[in-house]
Amino acid sequence: MYLDNKKLGFIGTGKMGESLIRGLVDAKAIDGSNIYASDVYEVTLNILHQELGINISTENRDVIANSDVIILAVKPQILKNVLRSIREHVTNDKLIISIAAGVNIGTIENELNEGTRVVRIMPNIAATVAEAASAVSPGNNASVDDAEVALEIFGNLGTATLVAEHLMDAVTGLSGSGPAYIFLIIEAMADGAVYEGLDRQSALTLAAQTVLGAAKMVLETKKHPGILKDMVTSPAGTTIRGVHTLEESGVRSAFMNAVIESSKRSKELGN
Repeated sequence: MYLDNKKLGFIGTGKMGESLIRGLVDAKAIDGSNIYASDVYEVTLNILHQELGINISTENRDVIANSDVIILAVKPQILKNVLRSIREHVTNDKLIISIAAGVNIGTIENELNEGTRVVRIMPNIAATVAEAASAVSPGNNASVDDAEVALEIFGNLGTATLVAEHLMDAVTGLSGSGPAYIFLIIEAMADGAVYEGLDRQSALTLAAQTVLGAAKMVLETKKHPGILKDMVTSPAGTTIRGVHTLEESGVRSAFMNAVIESSKRSKELGN
Protein backbone atom coordinates (compact mmCIF):
# COMPACT_ATOMS: atom_id res chain seq x y z
CA MET A 1 0.00 0.00 0.00
CA TYR A 2 2.68 2.50 1.03
CA LEU A 3 4.83 1.51 -1.95
CA ASP A 4 2.13 2.35 -4.50
CA ASN A 5 3.49 4.88 -7.02
CA LYS A 6 6.77 5.13 -5.12
CA LYS A 7 10.18 5.20 -6.79
CA LEU A 8 12.82 3.27 -4.88
CA GLY A 9 16.51 4.13 -5.09
CA PHE A 10 19.61 2.18 -4.12
CA ILE A 11 23.02 3.69 -3.57
CA GLY A 12 25.28 0.66 -3.66
CA THR A 13 24.66 -2.67 -5.38
CA GLY A 14 27.05 -4.92 -3.50
CA LYS A 15 25.91 -8.23 -2.01
CA MET A 16 23.20 -6.70 0.20
CA GLY A 17 22.06 -4.08 -2.30
CA GLU A 18 21.75 -6.67 -5.05
CA SER A 19 19.96 -9.09 -2.70
CA LEU A 20 17.40 -6.44 -1.73
CA ILE A 21 16.74 -5.43 -5.34
CA ARG A 22 16.36 -9.02 -6.53
CA GLY A 23 14.20 -9.94 -3.55
CA LEU A 24 11.80 -7.03 -4.06
CA VAL A 25 11.40 -7.62 -7.79
CA ASP A 26 11.03 -11.39 -7.38
CA ALA A 27 8.40 -10.82 -4.67
CA LYS A 28 6.58 -8.46 -7.08
CA ALA A 29 6.63 -5.78 -4.38
CA ILE A 30 7.79 -3.23 -6.94
CA ASP A 31 8.44 -3.28 -10.66
CA GLY A 32 12.04 -3.04 -11.83
CA SER A 33 11.17 0.08 -13.82
CA ASN A 34 10.46 1.88 -10.52
CA ILE A 35 13.89 1.09 -9.09
CA TYR A 36 16.94 3.31 -9.58
CA ALA A 37 20.42 2.16 -8.58
CA SER A 38 23.91 3.62 -8.59
CA ASP A 39 27.37 2.22 -7.97
CA VAL A 40 30.95 2.92 -8.98
CA TYR A 41 31.17 -0.63 -10.32
CA GLU A 42 29.19 -0.99 -13.52
CA VAL A 43 29.27 -4.77 -13.94
CA THR A 44 26.58 -5.54 -11.36
CA LEU A 45 24.55 -2.51 -12.46
CA ASN A 46 24.46 -3.74 -16.03
CA ILE A 47 23.47 -7.26 -14.99
CA LEU A 48 20.62 -5.93 -12.83
CA HIS A 49 19.47 -3.69 -15.65
CA GLN A 50 19.48 -6.53 -18.16
CA GLU A 51 17.84 -9.10 -15.89
CA LEU A 52 15.39 -6.96 -13.89
CA GLY A 53 14.89 -3.83 -15.97
CA ILE A 54 16.00 -1.40 -13.26
CA ASN A 55 17.33 2.08 -14.04
CA ILE A 56 21.06 2.46 -13.47
CA SER A 57 23.66 5.20 -13.14
CA THR A 58 27.18 5.70 -11.84
CA GLU A 59 26.04 9.01 -10.29
CA ASN A 60 24.34 8.95 -6.89
CA ARG A 61 22.58 12.25 -7.61
CA ASP A 62 20.64 10.60 -10.46
CA VAL A 63 19.21 8.05 -8.04
CA ILE A 64 18.26 10.75 -5.53
CA ALA A 65 16.61 12.93 -8.15
CA ASN A 66 14.41 10.10 -9.41
CA SER A 67 13.53 8.34 -6.13
CA ASP A 68 11.13 8.94 -3.24
CA VAL A 69 12.88 6.47 -0.95
CA ILE A 70 16.66 6.03 -1.06
CA ILE A 71 18.30 2.96 0.48
CA LEU A 72 21.95 3.43 1.41
CA ALA A 73 23.46 -0.01 0.80
CA VAL A 74 27.14 0.87 1.17
CA LYS A 75 29.77 -0.38 3.60
CA PRO A 76 29.80 1.44 6.95
CA GLN A 77 33.43 2.47 6.44
CA ILE A 78 32.51 4.67 3.46
CA LEU A 79 29.02 5.79 4.51
CA LYS A 80 30.11 9.18 5.86
CA ASN A 81 31.86 10.06 2.61
CA VAL A 82 28.78 9.03 0.64
CA LEU A 83 26.51 11.11 2.89
CA ARG A 84 28.70 14.19 2.47
CA SER A 85 28.71 13.77 -1.29
CA ILE A 86 24.90 13.58 -1.54
CA ARG A 87 23.97 16.11 1.15
CA GLU A 88 23.17 18.96 -1.23
CA HIS A 89 20.90 16.71 -3.31
CA VAL A 90 18.81 15.27 -0.44
CA THR A 91 15.71 17.36 0.21
CA ASN A 92 13.24 16.82 3.03
CA ASP A 93 10.71 15.13 0.76
CA LYS A 94 13.10 12.16 0.45
CA LEU A 95 13.10 9.24 2.89
CA ILE A 96 16.60 7.91 3.59
CA ILE A 97 16.98 4.29 4.70
CA SER A 98 20.40 3.07 5.86
CA ILE A 99 21.38 -0.59 6.16
CA ALA A 100 24.99 0.17 7.15
CA ALA A 101 25.97 -1.94 10.17
CA GLY A 102 26.97 0.00 13.27
CA VAL A 103 26.28 3.52 11.99
CA ASN A 104 23.64 5.14 14.18
CA ILE A 105 20.85 7.44 13.06
CA GLY A 106 22.36 10.49 14.76
CA THR A 107 25.54 10.15 12.71
CA ILE A 108 23.54 9.94 9.49
CA GLU A 109 21.30 12.88 10.42
CA ASN A 110 24.32 15.02 11.32
CA GLU A 111 25.84 14.46 7.86
CA LEU A 112 22.63 15.43 6.03
CA ASN A 113 20.47 18.54 6.02
CA GLU A 114 18.46 19.40 9.10
CA GLY A 115 15.09 17.69 9.13
CA THR A 116 16.10 14.81 6.83
CA ARG A 117 13.91 11.76 7.44
CA VAL A 118 16.05 8.74 8.28
CA VAL A 119 15.21 5.12 9.09
CA ARG A 120 17.90 2.63 10.06
CA ILE A 121 17.43 -1.03 9.15
CA MET A 122 19.41 -4.19 9.70
CA PRO A 123 18.32 -6.84 7.16
CA ASN A 124 20.18 -10.00 6.23
CA ILE A 125 21.29 -11.81 3.10
CA ALA A 126 18.18 -14.05 3.09
CA ALA A 127 16.39 -11.11 1.45
CA THR A 128 17.52 -12.81 -1.77
CA VAL A 129 14.90 -15.53 -1.17
CA ALA A 130 12.37 -13.30 0.63
CA GLU A 131 13.17 -14.83 4.03
CA ALA A 132 15.14 -12.00 5.65
CA ALA A 133 14.87 -11.09 9.32
CA SER A 134 14.98 -7.26 9.42
CA ALA A 135 14.93 -4.81 12.32
CA VAL A 136 13.61 -1.27 11.75
CA SER A 137 14.44 1.86 13.80
CA PRO A 138 12.96 5.25 12.75
CA GLY A 139 14.92 8.45 13.35
CA ASN A 140 13.77 11.64 15.08
CA ASN A 141 12.42 13.21 11.89
CA ALA A 142 10.77 10.08 10.51
CA SER A 143 6.97 9.93 10.61
CA VAL A 144 4.73 6.97 11.37
CA ASP A 145 4.15 6.65 7.63
CA ASP A 146 7.93 6.57 7.05
CA ALA A 147 8.23 3.68 9.47
CA GLU A 148 5.36 1.91 7.71
CA VAL A 149 7.07 2.36 4.34
CA ALA A 150 10.23 0.76 5.72
CA LEU A 151 8.26 -2.07 7.32
CA GLU A 152 6.41 -2.70 4.05
CA ILE A 153 9.58 -2.73 1.95
CA PHE A 154 11.39 -5.16 4.20
CA GLY A 155 8.25 -7.10 5.10
CA ASN A 156 8.12 -8.09 1.44
CA LEU A 157 11.55 -9.64 1.93
CA GLY A 158 10.70 -11.74 4.99
CA THR A 159 9.83 -10.39 8.44
CA ALA A 160 10.37 -6.81 9.63
CA THR A 161 10.18 -5.76 13.27
CA LEU A 162 10.40 -2.37 15.00
CA VAL A 163 13.37 -2.31 17.38
CA ALA A 164 14.77 0.44 19.62
CA GLU A 165 17.95 1.76 18.03
CA HIS A 166 20.19 1.02 21.01
CA LEU A 167 19.52 -2.68 20.35
CA MET A 168 20.56 -2.61 16.70
CA ASP A 169 24.10 -3.81 17.40
CA ALA A 170 22.62 -6.89 19.08
CA VAL A 171 20.40 -7.39 16.03
CA THR A 172 23.47 -7.16 13.80
CA GLY A 173 25.22 -9.87 15.80
CA LEU A 174 22.13 -12.09 15.78
CA SER A 175 20.20 -11.89 12.51
CA GLY A 176 22.52 -9.68 10.47
CA SER A 177 25.48 -12.04 10.78
CA GLY A 178 23.40 -15.09 11.70
CA PRO A 179 23.00 -16.63 8.22
CA ALA A 180 26.75 -17.26 8.15
CA TYR A 181 26.50 -19.22 11.40
CA ILE A 182 23.65 -21.31 10.00
CA PHE A 183 25.53 -21.97 6.75
CA LEU A 184 28.36 -23.36 8.89
CA ILE A 185 25.89 -25.60 10.72
CA ILE A 186 24.43 -26.91 7.47
CA GLU A 187 27.88 -27.58 6.03
CA ALA A 188 29.08 -29.29 9.21
CA MET A 189 25.98 -31.48 9.52
CA ALA A 190 26.30 -32.48 5.88
CA ASP A 191 30.00 -33.28 6.41
CA GLY A 192 29.04 -35.63 9.23
CA ALA A 193 26.58 -37.45 6.98
CA VAL A 194 29.16 -37.65 4.17
CA TYR A 195 31.58 -39.18 6.69
CA GLU A 196 28.94 -41.83 7.34
CA GLY A 197 28.59 -42.56 3.62
CA LEU A 198 25.82 -40.28 2.33
CA ASP A 199 26.47 -38.51 -0.97
CA ARG A 200 27.23 -34.78 -0.75
CA GLN A 201 24.14 -33.40 -2.49
CA SER A 202 21.72 -35.55 -0.52
CA ALA A 203 23.49 -34.60 2.70
CA LEU A 204 23.28 -30.88 1.94
CA THR A 205 19.61 -31.11 0.94
CA LEU A 206 18.66 -33.03 4.07
CA ALA A 207 20.72 -30.74 6.34
CA ALA A 208 19.27 -27.54 4.85
CA GLN A 209 15.69 -28.82 5.00
CA THR A 210 16.25 -29.93 8.60
CA VAL A 211 17.29 -26.40 9.57
CA LEU A 212 14.38 -24.89 7.62
CA GLY A 213 11.86 -27.27 9.20
CA ALA A 214 13.16 -26.71 12.72
CA ALA A 215 13.02 -22.93 12.28
CA LYS A 216 9.48 -23.14 10.94
CA MET A 217 8.40 -25.18 13.96
CA VAL A 218 9.76 -22.50 16.32
CA LEU A 219 7.96 -19.72 14.43
CA GLU A 220 4.65 -21.50 13.89
CA THR A 221 4.20 -23.42 17.16
CA LYS A 222 5.48 -20.50 19.30
CA LYS A 223 6.94 -23.12 21.63
CA HIS A 224 10.26 -22.62 23.38
CA PRO A 225 13.13 -24.30 21.48
CA GLY A 226 13.94 -26.33 24.58
CA ILE A 227 10.45 -27.84 24.57
CA LEU A 228 10.75 -28.70 20.88
CA LYS A 229 14.19 -30.20 21.49
CA ASP A 230 12.73 -32.44 24.19
CA MET A 231 10.06 -33.63 21.73
CA VAL A 232 12.82 -35.11 19.55
CA THR A 233 15.02 -36.40 22.37
CA SER A 234 13.93 -39.88 23.45
CA PRO A 235 15.44 -41.56 26.55
CA ALA A 236 18.67 -43.37 25.67
CA GLY A 237 18.08 -42.61 21.99
CA THR A 238 20.20 -41.33 19.11
CA THR A 239 19.33 -37.65 19.54
CA ILE A 240 20.33 -37.36 23.21
CA ARG A 241 23.72 -38.82 22.36
CA GLY A 242 24.19 -36.18 19.67
CA VAL A 243 22.98 -33.41 22.00
CA HIS A 244 25.39 -34.61 24.68
CA THR A 245 28.28 -34.41 22.19
CA LEU A 246 27.29 -30.86 21.24
CA GLU A 247 27.13 -29.84 24.90
CA GLU A 248 30.55 -31.37 25.55
CA SER A 249 31.89 -29.25 22.69
CA GLY A 250 30.45 -26.06 24.19
CA VAL A 251 28.05 -25.38 21.32
CA ARG A 252 25.87 -22.98 23.33
CA SER A 253 28.80 -20.86 24.47
CA ALA A 254 30.25 -20.86 20.97
CA PHE A 255 27.10 -19.45 19.41
CA MET A 256 26.47 -17.00 22.24
CA ASN A 257 30.03 -15.71 21.87
CA ALA A 258 29.64 -15.44 18.10
CA VAL A 259 26.62 -13.14 18.53
CA ILE A 260 28.34 -11.14 21.27
CA GLU A 261 31.57 -10.65 19.30
CA SER A 262 29.68 -9.72 16.14
CA SER A 263 27.69 -7.18 18.14
CA LYS A 264 30.92 -5.71 19.51
CA ARG A 265 32.28 -5.34 15.99
CA SER A 266 29.10 -3.57 14.96
CA LYS A 267 29.69 -1.02 17.72
CA GLU A 268 33.29 -0.56 16.58
CA LEU A 269 32.18 0.16 13.01
CA GLY A 270 29.95 2.95 14.28
CA ASN A 271 32.81 4.82 15.95
